[in-house]
Parts: sequence; structure tokens; C-alpha cells
Amino acid sequence: MTDENTYVPPKVWTWDAENGGEWSKTNRPIAGPTHEVTLPRGKHPLQLHSLATPNGQKVTILLEELLALGVSGAEYDAYLINIGEGEQFSSGFVAINPNSKIPALVDTETGSRVFESGAILLYLAEKFGHFLPRDKLARTEAINWLFWLQGSAPYLGGGFGHFYAYAPTKFEYPINRFTMEAKRQMDVLDRELADHRYLGGDEYTIADIATWPWYGNLVLGEAYGAGEFLDVESYKNLRRWAAEILKRPAVQRGRMVNRVWGPLEGQLHERHDASDFDLRTQDKLAPAVSA
Repeated sequence: MTDENTYVPPKVWTWDAENGGEWSKTNRPIAGPTHEVTLPRGKHPLQLHSLATPNGQKVTILLEELLALGVSGAEYDAYLINIGEGEQFSSGFVAINPNSKIPALVDTETGSRVFESGAILLYLAEKFGHFLPRDKLARTEAINWLFWLQGSAPYLGGGFGHFYAYAPTKFEYPINRFTMEAKRQMDVLDRELADHRYLGGDEYTIADIATWPWYGNLVLGEAYGAGEFLDVESYKNLRRWAAEILKRPAVQRGRMVNRVWGPLEGQLHERHDASDFDLRTQDKLAPAVSA
């Protein structure tokens, strides 16, 4: 180790809103709203409030997959929650997710609020009867991998991604610690996918939909600029699975919803109708730049 530890924890920790670096505004040590906002209401029963982080992409990919199957009840309105501006702390959003994390879903047909991305996937799969096997053994396998992802992803995003890409200062110890864990998790997936087309078997399920935005993007070299550092090309089975899923049109659409970064043609800030992918991406809405 080459880090020189000069930090001595105080007897009582106090919060400094500026000590979190680039993402300091996205979290705070208390719950509850900071300001009053009434969330908008669209025309569809499913009202999604989200951002196209990996957790947000899980839900929009599933909704687009359901619509691709002709499930008309899966039509949805997707509203942007800009976590960098603290919109997740509004009174309206806290009312549907007291944990102030995206995504959050309201089903006006049932009156349900659903928060936690894995819970939303399970809710929608059960509501519409797709992407969760009926066979008990296969269903259990899918749920195994769904819960695995929900427990593993914080090590990748909050651990590896934070210390490798976002922390204001680079330290060897936490980068090593979370790199080891990220690579162990990729190895778990790579070994599973050596014997199966998808996670847990040969059927594409919510387990794959939950896992792909995190580990698919990572192993294809599109997350944190860390592809070479993590030697992602060595995970052949995981890369095969990731590339196959990326080819699905619903996945490509779902990745665009509530996205506010990257090429303008890949950003659909709000989604209310299937035609929005053709008519309302940011390259079509952004004012023309004069020469």
C-alpha cells in the first residue's frame, strides 16, 4: 500500500455537504423532504419517476420489453428526476419513495407505490405475467439472481465506481478492495453463463434485465472508463451475454428513457408514448446551434 493515512475520525461525525465530491448533492444523512413539489401526472396508469442510471434502466427496459410483447397495459409515463439537483428530496417524490432513491413507480390502477428497482421488476413481472418463469424451479433461479444483483450492485456502483471514478481523491486501498469484489462478481456471472444462455437457465427474465445495466455495461467497457483496468475482455461468457442482450430493440429503447448525458439522439428525457423515440429525443428538441 502506498496511501498515507492522515485522517483521524472525530469522536462524533458531522455532515459536510461539500465533502462528497462530484456527487455530494445526491445524498444526506437524514430522510424526509427538503422542499414542496407536486409530481406531474400523465395519461397512463403506470407513472415512473426516474433517471437512466443502471437502476433506472432496469425498469424502463422491462417496460419496453413488455410493450414489445404487445402488453398494452404496460404503457407508461416516465418523468425525469434529476438527482444531481436534489429532485429526489421533493415532497412528491419522498411520498412515493421515503428512501429518496430512483426509480419509483406509481400504479394508479391499483393505488400501489413501488420503490426499490428489484421490487418494481418483480411487481411488473407478476402483474403482467411475463419475464418471470411459471415453473417453480426456474422461477426460484430467476429470483435467486435478482436478489444476487440487488445485493451485489452496491459494491460495484457505490464501491468500485465511486472510488475509481468519482471520489475527489484516489486511494489505493478502497480501489483495490472494490476492484477485487467487482472482478469476483464478474467471475461469478462468467461461470454461470458458461453453462446457460441467460442467468439461471435458457429463458430471458427479470434477472437478466436487472443485471445487464450494471454488469453488461461494465463488461462491454461502457462504465466508469474502467474496461482495460478490469480486463473485461477476459470474461468471454459474460461479454457474449451482454452483447446479445444489447441487440434487443427494447433494451436500446429502455436505455434512452430519462437519460440526460451522452449523444443527444440517445437522450429521451421524458417518455409518454412510443412515438417519443422518433419525435422527442434531445437532438430533435434542442435548439439549433447557429454557425
